[in-house]
Amino acid sequence: MDNNHSLDLSIIPKELELLLDIIKTDNDDSLEELKKELIAEIDWEFFLLLARHHRVYPVIYTKLIKIDNRMIPKNVIRTLFKEYQKNTFQMLHLSGEMEQVSKLFTENQIRLLFLKGPVIAADLYGDISLRTSKDLDILIPLDSLEKAEKLLLSIGYEKELVPNILNEWKWRYHHVVYYHPSRNIQLEIHWRLQPFPLREPKFNELWERKRIGSITSYPVYFLGNEDLFLYLVSHGARHGWFRLRWLLDIDKLYRKGLNFEIIKIIMKKYQNRHIVGQALILTSGLLKTPIEKGGGKLTEGSDSKKLAQNTLDFIKDTESLTNIMSTKYYKRYLSSLMSSLQKFLFCLILLYPSSSDAKTLRLPKSIHFLYFPLRPFLSAWRKTRKAR
Repeated sequence: MDNNHSLDLSIIPKELELLLDIIKTDNDDSLEELKKELIAEIDWEFFLLLARHHRVYPVIYTKLIKIDNRMIPKNVIRTLFKEYQKNTFQMLHLSGEMEQVSKLFTENQIRLLFLKGPVIAADLYGDISLRTSKDLDILIPLDSLEKAEKLLLSIGYEKELVPNILNEWKWRYHHVVYYHPSRNIQLEIHWRLQPFPLREPKFNELWERKRIGSITSYPVYFLGNEDLFLYLVSHGARHGWFRLRWLLDIDKLYRKGLNFEIIKIIMKKYQNRHIVGQALILTSGLLKTPIEKGGGKLTEGSDSKKLAQNTLDFIKDTESLTNIMSTKYYKRYLSSLMSSLQKFLFCLILLYPSSSDAKTLRLPKSIHFLYFPLRPFLSAWRKTRKAR
């Protein structure tokens, strides 16, 4: 394997190495030349587990069926086919709902931008079946949130319960989840791209650079190239890049071509050069992304290199994000992504009352303001009880 930008890849298991080798092969001849000694030692159950965990099984399946390799067990191909087929139906299902929601919101004067889902799959991969999506992520202006909720409830969606003491949702969350029980579809309505205090462009700025999708008859809008790149970088970095699919998205978008003059302007304004460098180091080292074509200088700097190397611990693991987020290592990593100002603002948010305080000590709504001075004591009390 390549070891670009000083990434130490010795810590990744051989099954993940094979997964990466398959992803980054460009033609059938290269696939035929996959390391035979590596394939002979593979734990195929673990290989399939990694393919599912990293959400790259559609790409893996479409590459493996092009070769006649008796060293790959038939049950592996059959399993990948079933997953690929199921995902294709899911993406078609989401495509239909995406178009309907776009029509519903637009006809009711709500501007919306799709952040992920089928429209992104078509744009990056040229085929919606090659990317997985479990839900639809939509960005709208904050002042349209109440109107959007009424529309969704009117067509059968149900809102996930969001804890709310003194409007804490505005500070602690950046999206709310809705679920349609009969359609079996989940929507995430965002009013921010990322959680506060991460800095980001305003909705109007993103709207000016929007693009229109090509897979629906009714217009569906999504982020411009550079905005999509920076959003995917921020999203992947915040989650520790624990799914390869996010890096594959970056690779596809990078190879399509990006205007790095625009990216540099946005990066300077929102102070996220270090995570852009992290993403490019990872895609170059793991997927052979040719970053020298425009973004090579963005990988310079010890911060980006350190962040990239630290992320490999998340990539090689198969834990869920929930489990990863509970570790002290992840919390230290997340802190390393923030500037000094962002760390300060994050600490201020921790002082804001939460639903946990209300569970610890129930107060009448009229005196909820007392949760502000009481929060440090309530938090200490919870930790004391947990330690017993």
